[in-house]
Amino acid sequence: MDESSFVDRCICETTSGLRDGLSLFSGPSRIAVIFSVTEGTELLVYDPQNLLKGYEPKLKDIYFKDHSWARTHERKAPFNSYNYIETHPNLQLDGLISCGGSSSPVLYQMWFTDHHPNLCSTGPTACWLEHAVLRFSHDMANKSSLYTGISGSFLREYSSHAVRDYIVDKANQKLGLDYHIRIYPVLDAILGISKTNEEGARPYGKLTFIEKRFLDSVDCLAQFEEDERPPLSNFKHVRKLLQAVEHSDHTLISDGYTILGIASSIIPQFHISVDFQGKLGFLSTDDEVICSFQDGSFSSNTHRAKLFEVEETLLDCSMEASSRNDLFQMVKILVHNAEDKVFGCTIVLDLAESAADIAGQSLTPPLNLRDPNKLRLASALAKVDGALHIRADLHLHSFACLLDGHRIKTENRARGARYNSALRFTAQYPKTIVIVVSSDRPVSIFQQGKEIQNRYSEGHPTQCTLCPVLLKEWLEE
Repeated sequence: MDESSFVDRCICETTSGLRDGLSLFSGPSRIAVIFSVTEGTELLVYDPQNLLKGYEPKLKDIYFKDHSWARTHERKAPFNSYNYIETHPNLQLDGLISCGGSSSPVLYQMWFTDHHPNLCSTGPTACWLEHAVLRFSHDMANKSSLYTGISGSFLREYSSHAVRDYIVDKANQKLGLDYHIRIYPVLDAILGISKTNEEGARPYGKLTFIEKRFLDSVDCLAQFEEDERPPLSNFKHVRKLLQAVEHSDHTLISDGYTILGIASSIIPQFHISVDFQGKLGFLSTDDEVICSFQDGSFSSNTHRAKLFEVEETLLDCSMEASSRNDLFQMVKILVHNAEDKVFGCTIVLDLAESAADIAGQSLTPPLNLRDPNKLRLASALAKVDGALHIRADLHLHSFACLLDGHRIKTENRARGARYNSALRFTAQYPKTIVIVVSSDRPVSIFQQGKEIQNRYSEGHPTQCTLCPVLLKEWLEE
């Protein structure tokens, strides 16, 4: 295999594994890389899914006008070391996360991926890209004779490692290298506990990990005898203890080995906090939410709808800007309340001059949703089976509404009644927007008999079939 073919193969396989792994962690993700292997060679770009399209002016400035990229890899004393990689930070391109590095085997590389709008934190994704830098550099150092092709497979399964690496980075920033909690066993325990039922119910409550030396600074409400402390690895016992802190401001305290006791959830020292919410949960360090977890795996998803589709659709409606913004904020409150309390609901935004004919429980007079108390009442009424009917006057006119309509071609029998009823109803009433919140948190937006999709929900090609090309030529296309 010649040198060019070997580089192309490494880039393609690394990109494929990185894309697959991040797609599982964050939703459909695209990957691109700009690189130059040796001194004196021109920069190449590999962008099989057009991630970098639209960023050409900025990339020209970075790589061909001020040559800032060239200054980032000035060789330092240890640069010639086999395993030394000088990292380059995020290029701060809107909508993208990037990370790069320079090493003896690879002069320069910068990896890019989508910055999804619903990320808990960019930290694990940045660690993922940083590891791609390491893998590509090592593959180039090993040459084709020792190439195993394992980099792509490893990056595909890097989820827990990325979360662990980011937590370690945060701990080192706060406490230095003197940090003793073993992160991998902690992450295994979190997933194990989250899947452990107690009387048929998934866990609720908080579990906080701290260094044992900080225990005296914690407001402990109860401590367990040292020789009777439940081991963290006993998921069933820990799950039972979580019942003592369900729906409260208290938390179980652990040193990563055993459960030490119960404390106030206000912890002054650096800590790792886990918030179990039934099937779903969130992992934080101090006040930063790092990731969520569900069904035995970690995810970057906040599980809170951003509702960009609703906001964009409302922009096309003939409403005053202030009323449009107020309506959007009301919808956000209603949707997030349903998500947080884990129930399904349907919201009809009826923006036509004449009200749509909807059978439901009418309100006399309608509830003015600009009133916070009335909006809270509307949030409670959303639990009742049926839809909320909100008109352009920002009043709730009825609840428990039944949506009907004629059968249409875009129906999907794999989806539930709320989904297909929304399709039929919006096809019959084109000036309505229907928001459907599923009990397991996904949110769907409908208008004119179609579900409105955002760009992140659309599938991307699953195979990388193109080869790297000269960046200069790519920018001129």
